[in-house]
Amino acid sequence: MAETSEKTKELNTGMAVLAYIIFFVPLLTDAKDDPYVKYHVKQGLVLFIAWVLTGVFNMVPVIGWFLAPIVYLVLLVLLIMGILNAVNGNKKPLPLIGQFADKINL
Repeated sequence: MAETSEKTKELNTGMAVLAYIIFFVPLLTDAKDDPYVKYHVKQGLVLFIAWVLTGVFNMVPVIGWFLAPIVYLVLLVLLIMGILNAVNGNKKPLPLIGQFADKINL
């Protein structure tokens, strides 16, 4: 019984990490019912939306060309922080964008 619980925990940690890379994949598996995975899926979704909005902002001449690379770097740092939180078993909201993830209902 303990072995099954440990295997499930590893699977859910893997799904939580995957939620930051490809946010919708955990929603296609049985892990979608796990609150831990769902939390990280929401964080990954907000991060993905921020990434897309930055890409749109990048099309704005001069200002977008200057600021978008900085925002991309910040988003990369947030991505790494999210993955580290998932690996360590933490449910900490990401700075700047974590507050928006709590408002999403999945």
